[in-house]
Amino acid sequence: MPQRPKIVLVGQLVTAPWVFEAAQRVGVDVVLIPWTGTDLDVARRAAAVTEVLPLDVETDPDGALAALVERFRSDPFDGIMAGNELVVPFTARAARTLGLPGLSEQGAAVVRDKRSMRQRLAEAGLAVPGLAALERKEDWADALTLRFPVVVKPARGFSSLGVIRVDDKEQLEQAVSSTWELVEARSHKPAETGGGSGVLVEEYLDGPEISAESLVHRGRVRVCAVSWKGELTGPYFEETTLRAPARLPAEILAAVEAEVVAAHHAFGVDEGATHTELRLVGGVRPVLLEMGARIGGGGFMHHLVRGSSGIDFAGETVRIHLGQEPRCWSQEPVAAGHAAAYLVPVGTGGTFRRIRGLDEVRADPRVDHVAQAVAPGAVLRPYPAWTAYPAIVLSHHASDEEAVQFREHLERTLHIEYEEQG
Repeated sequence: MPQRPKIVLVGQLVTAPWVFEAAQRVGVDVVLIPWTGTDLDVARRAAAVTEVLPLDVETDPDGALAALVERFRSDPFDGIMAGNELVVPFTARAARTLGLPGLSEQGAAVVRDKRSMRQRLAEAGLAVPGLAALERKEDWADALTLRFPVVVKPARGFSSLGVIRVDDKEQLEQAVSSTWELVEARSHKPAETGGGSGVLVEEYLDGPEISAESLVHRGRVRVCAVSWKGELTGPYFEETTLRAPARLPAEILAAVEAEVVAAHHAFGVDEGATHTELRLVGGVRPVLLEMGARIGGGGFMHHLVRGSSGIDFAGETVRIHLGQEPRCWSQEPVAAGHAAAYLVPVGTGGTFRRIRGLDEVRADPRVDHVAQAVAPGAVLRPYPAWTAYPAIVLSHHASDEEAVQFREHLERTLHIEYEEQG
């Protein structure tokens, strides 16, 4: 009997089951390099996992790569795939070292740095907001020439960590200082910094936000789903809901797809899955904010793709990282239905106790999955000092209107309880 293919999955949280389940569907064994703090016994019980390699990718990527090379020499595997944003550069480096399919190191470096993305977009003739790249906190005045309001953000951030809207020049110095302190507090880990840091100040783009989930294989890009995120106006940008497919006119969807495909080429992203965030300026003109070279949301964007288009997004991503052509390459898109994700807001923050109403929501027939990675006693911080999503509710619906109504129901039903402070 032929041996099943093996793929190394780097940094995937076991509380996010979509990639594990996809590997099981595709018929692939998973060698898991768990993320920091993962219970190894729990990791070994995840679907499709046949081996756990507790390598320190976060603080010792060189040592982790050396150990992975030794593991490959003794027992080769067939692919390697990133499970979160911070390990994208490590995974690209490992794929090159081992001669496995994957994103190039240059492409990985570009998508982990918003300065590089802005530069590549401008060179390709694509739209970019006015910006100032600050290499020191004291350089905040360099951004005073921009048109206000502006947005202050880490050059290598994720999940809206440290992203602050500033409406006038008097607020700018304090906002830059706050974002810089968050960057410094989290920049001591090599895998997290990717070799540098810094802060960007960009002119604010007025309009709703959307995301696009794409597959790319040998340079060919397919946009699989476009999701509606809504009007995120700040001053902080906590995402709470996504709905797919986004209800947009065909000509705007075509413009979004053209912008996303062009951005892939500009960034040199030619292999894997991507999560691209855009603003529709004036509600019509797509302008790219950033791109991540992995399945978005720790994997849950698979649900939005599969629920709206029928494409097995996580399964196809696994195939790509094994060097196989995605099966959806030969399939026309199909309107499969409507899918939604509700990210329970952090609220005031504090020492987490529980989420009231979660058992009721789990029993709702419209709910496909509830992901909760936060345990009682964890300290959650409100935006802009993001720490974690308290819970994510994934659901399916017959129409976008029903998805909107269900989101309103969840807002009324779910409430976070924090421990009382003395």
